[in-house]
Amino acid sequence: MSGTESEQATTESRWSDHRVEQIIGRLLQAGVLLAAAVVIAGALPLLAQHGADVADFRVFHAGSTMLQSVSGVVRGALARDSRAIVQLGLVLLIATPVARVALTLVAFVLQRDRLYIAITALVLALLLYGLLWGRA
Repeated sequence: MSGTESEQATTESRWSDHRVEQIIGRLLQAGVLLAAAVVIAGALPLLAQHGADVADFRVFHAGSTMLQSVSGVVRGALARDSRAIVQLGLVLLIATPVARVALTLVAFVLQRDRLYIAITALVLALLLYGLLWGRA
């Protein structure tokens, strides 16, 4: 076996289907746990501040415009705004499956599987387009 064949076999064994599934499973677990922790970290002070407020459903109260963009959510979370922290947790939850598709794309590139690279790149592009421009 030549040096390049040996290197290719090592790369393929590191990125076997089972190994990729294990890594993706850990990514999904970590993403969901992180998102849940961030939501809880924001929900506790939010409930402490507004838990006793009476909801009035006769009049619509628009939310803060700060919470309508990812950059605004991040700025609000850094400023320790509890509503922005909860919103950041939800953004992380949405980002978790997108990260899964991106990691899958990397695995297919390392495995040199051209068909799945093309399909996964298309799916990732559609996801990002939908998330960034609100359409898909």
